[in-house]
Amino acid sequence: MSAGPAGDEPSGGRLRPTSAATLTVWAVVGLVGGWLLHPIAARVLDSAPIVTWAQPLALVLVATILGATAYLTWRTMHVQHQRLEPHRAVNRLVLARACALVGALVAGGYAGYALSWVGMDSDLASQRLWRSVAAALAGVAIVVTAVVLERACRVRSDEDEA
Repeated sequence: MSAGPAGDEPSGGRLRPTSAATLTVWAVVGLVGGWLLHPIAARVLDSAPIVTWAQPLALVLVATILGATAYLTWRTMHVQHQRLEPHRAVNRLVLARACALVGALVAGGYAGYALSWVGMDSDLASQRLWRSVAAALAGVAIVVTAVVLERACRVRSDEDEA
């Protein structure tokens, strides 16, 4: 094995789980973007985007699919002690990582958009606020199920078994 580009110790072929700090950064970027969306869209388009129930329901569907995949992966690898084909394991790991990052971005974005409506007194503002909160919570569910799927993809190394 060779050392990394900066002369660091070799990684040994291990991937680290997605860190909470990385997810937090993506969520904060989404929060700022969602918060800025309302005033920018109102200025440029003369109307802020509408949030329907379709957005949170679509995000809940994604979280459900990720959760089912995480359960099936965990059961296959850790209960039945079977190995996944390498390409399937990598595909699930990539799916989990991507969904965790995008889920954090989406959760932050909808939370920021919801915050931009706080204090406004109209029925339309209230609808956008609560539907955005629902979508943000669904985004959090995506992050949680994606992290669970990522953990389900972990295999014990020879060093861990010794």
